[in-house]
Amino acid sequence: MFAGVMDTSDEWIDLQLAGRGITDERVLEAFRTVPRAEFVPEELADLAHEDAPLPIGGGQTISQPFIVALTLEALELHGGERVLEVGAGSGYAAAVASRLAGEVFTVERLESLADDASKRLARLGFTNVRVRCGDGTLGWPEHAPYDAIAVAAGGPAVPRALLDQLAPGGRLVMPVGADADSQTLVRITREHDGRLREDSLGPVRFVPLIGEQGWPDESGLVRAPAREDDRALPMLIRECGEPLRDLDAHALDALIDRIGDARLVLLGEATHGTSEFYRLRARLSRALIERCGFDFVAVEADWPDAMRIHRYVTDAPRSHVEFAPFSRFPTWMWRNEEVSEFVEWLRAHNLGRRERARRAGFYGLDLYSMFTSIAHVLAYLDDVDPDAARVARARYGMLTPWQQDPAAYGQAVLVGRYASSETAVVAMLRDMLERRLDYAGQDGEAFFDAAQNAHVVTNAERYYRAMYYGSAASWNLRDTHMFHTLQALLGYHGPDARGIVWEHNSHLGNAEATEMSVRGELNVGQLCREQFGDAVYAVGFGTDHGTVAAASDWGGPMQRMQVRPSLPGSYERLCHDARVPAFLLPLRAPRRPELRDELMQPRLERAIGVIYRPDSERMSHYFHASLPLQFDEYVWFDETHAVEPLQARSRPSPELPETYPFGL
Repeated sequence: MFAGVMDTSDEWIDLQLAGRGITDERVLEAFRTVPRAEFVPEELADLAHEDAPLPIGGGQTISQPFIVALTLEALELHGGERVLEVGAGSGYAAAVASRLAGEVFTVERLESLADDASKRLARLGFTNVRVRCGDGTLGWPEHAPYDAIAVAAGGPAVPRALLDQLAPGGRLVMPVGADADSQTLVRITREHDGRLREDSLGPVRFVPLIGEQGWPDESGLVRAPAREDDRALPMLIRECGEPLRDLDAHALDALIDRIGDARLVLLGEATHGTSEFYRLRARLSRALIERCGFDFVAVEADWPDAMRIHRYVTDAPRSHVEFAPFSRFPTWMWRNEEVSEFVEWLRAHNLGRRERARRAGFYGLDLYSMFTSIAHVLAYLDDVDPDAARVARARYGMLTPWQQDPAAYGQAVLVGRYASSETAVVAMLRDMLERRLDYAGQDGEAFFDAAQNAHVVTNAERYYRAMYYGSAASWNLRDTHMFHTLQALLGYHGPDARGIVWEHNSHLGNAEATEMSVRGELNVGQLCREQFGDAVYAVGFGTDHGTVAAASDWGGPMQRMQVRPSLPGSYERLCHDARVPAFLLPLRAPRRPELRDELMQPRLERAIGVIYRPDSERMSHYFHASLPLQFDEYVWFDETHAVEPLQARSRPSPELPETYPFGL
């Protein structure tokens, strides 16, 4: 199920393919019979069954298994068909297709890859696959027509030559997009009367399709010129946006009216280190608690650490097990002046309420203690195997679901050595988590449901194995558990409870409206929407430029980094071009309905976590989304500034009570 311990077993197929919606049993069986490890460089064999692209040379990658499966399922192969593949790469997809069809003809433009693929396929016994070096955009006309055509690279349009070689009743699947960096996976079916029918399979990212009927060459890859609607859209955004000149309560009245009776208000952030995002979330949360009676704020933080804050703001008795909260990387995410100011306000507000049951709580949703756990992994590996520690740092830097950095996998030359640390690491983490949960559980208020506590421990090993290998499964496990924690909080506070959630946009914007959904990834926002419908009001945040608090690598020091101006074609660039310094943009019911329609088409959106890598920003920090389907409202700050880290205090200052949570 995880790299280093996975093979082509039913467990891996069930998790990454069947578990994410691939239902064609013939496709699933084909994957069971083709070992992906044979199609990647030897030094990456340890990573062969991660659901991610991997480098294979020549600037090319082997596609992630799920995308290969999605393509083959869409081709609806029943056996005996003649299949054309454009972009042989390592030969892996052709090998899987050969188990489903009669003959496979695959074209690769790079001679070195074509030669290697041909030899590999022959060595492994795939006798019904033929490889040719040539321009794939022109197909392989000598063997046309084809019952199915799969194109493993993205082009500006489907090449005319390929359509001409598609048989009546045949299907073609290809990534298509005017931007060379991103595409939509489409399926084109030639009806028996000759008409072509097109279906969209969702946003994807492939290497560019080079050739006579594709992109001309690498140097010719340019972004599409601005569309007419993109030139008009900024003006429409300017008209529909509500200028945000300050953060006083009056400026937020209209937003609070739109929130209305929502039970959950999800407040995102485009980075983990931007002052304006924290300050606006704090100001809006204050208004919702004061004026609307919201019961708690739940944040993207470890449960035990946030419980330390909760006791302080509700004036609850101190636990006999005390520790400095948020003291590990990334400390600036919660130990900052902006959060401290909100915590002090919340305590003062709560102390004005005589009954503790009516005081608003502050909780962490992250029961897995991810940041603390990662620190333990790295400390252990630093001692026993520094090379493995370097690999782990690179992988933890890519825990966000859209981040693909195949070059980082080049560090994984350890193969068995890295995997050999797994058992000890997982055992150490499991024991550590059980101790932390025991400490937190000594206060009866720390957990509301003993069954949920047991559920955490039961699933800890599965999560830690996924996290150790950087698997996308860790994202789904973590977000599902954060959602379950949110449900438990609502239950604890009663049937009419209302909550505010602070997390990254990537957790709170509906995943079904982003490219995450194509890979079977979900998030808290999607689960909330499915459970509570319109009783959820999700607010996303964005910025164009400024500074941000982030690190270059996992575990590295905080830096005040310059945020690069947004890319053309992105939602951020549209908002920047509106030329309003800050505004609220209603998306559920905008001032002009056409705004929602115009913004519906998926575009690039930026996300910066605790790691920021400007040099690889397009690959590392942008993904595709449909903003109106992702959020109910969007908050824009054109220029933003880094959060101010909280200065360490060895003991509380005279002005602060002895229980001050950041004083330890």
